[in-house]
Amino acid sequence: MMSIEAKTKTVAFVGTGVMGSSMAGHLLRVGFEVVVYTRSKEKAEGLLALGARWANSAGEAARQADFILTMVGYPKDVEEVYFREDGILAQAQEGTYVIDMTTSTPTLAKQIYQEAKARNIHSLDAPVSGGDIGAREARLTIMVGGAKEDYEACLPIFQALGANIIHQGDAGAGQHTKMCNQIAIATNMIGVCEALAYAEAAGLNPEDVLKSISSGAAGSWSLSNLAPRIIADNFEPGFFVKHFIKDMEIALDEAERMSLNVPGLALAKDMYVKLSENGEENSGTQALYKLWKKQ
Repeated sequence: MMSIEAKTKTVAFVGTGVMGSSMAGHLLRVGFEVVVYTRSKEKAEGLLALGARWANSAGEAARQADFILTMVGYPKDVEEVYFREDGILAQAQEGTYVIDMTTSTPTLAKQIYQEAKARNIHSLDAPVSGGDIGAREARLTIMVGGAKEDYEACLPIFQALGANIIHQGDAGAGQHTKMCNQIAIATNMIGVCEALAYAEAAGLNPEDVLKSISSGAAGSWSLSNLAPRIIADNFEPGFFVKHFIKDMEIALDEAERMSLNVPGLALAKDMYVKLSENGEENSGTQALYKLWKKQ
């Protein structure tokens, strides 16, 4: 098994958005050499100032690296950076590791794994949870699918990014686990918003209500981290509404393939689509509260 110590410690990071920028920064700070590529170079300026090198394409970044991490927006973006003739799989060296940390489809994760294996490249799907806060503080939950030995070889990279890192199974298992995460969040966000709307309608102080309920049986990450943003009228994205809709659509498609009925998820998706149609697609997921404010 190849260890990170035996390599040159060069990591390519493709996609430096809300979360990717913080994640790439952590890799720089713990001593990895980092090559970055993102569609908009200005989003990488902070990383370049910290010592990262710029690449003009995902393939160019891949050629220089021993470990290639991707954190892009949609499954179609994952396909583009991996499968183009000048993309990651065509340009990466044999024996390197590709780690897709985008929330994407289990089917696509398996396709990347098979194509990578044919090229003697190691592949992991490793979506994350924790939002912008978890990314900034290196406290992400990382759900990994792929060969156990590949997971172990990449563990030092994961440990630089997260605090809860679990190998879930073969290729695609990481993405399936992330769907479980998104399903739980979807209906939980409805509960968080309705609780705050109820508090306001009852004439209560929402901050005091939050102090009482966030540490009890109703407690959740969303209640502790996103409810305060709602109270402060802060709807900036830790995670975009448009990306959450994408995730819910993936989960609904996968559930249908398994003949599983998920009515709560379907309701949440419809509500978020309505929110997006109201012009909130680039807001954070806590903007769901605005549906109650309009009533």
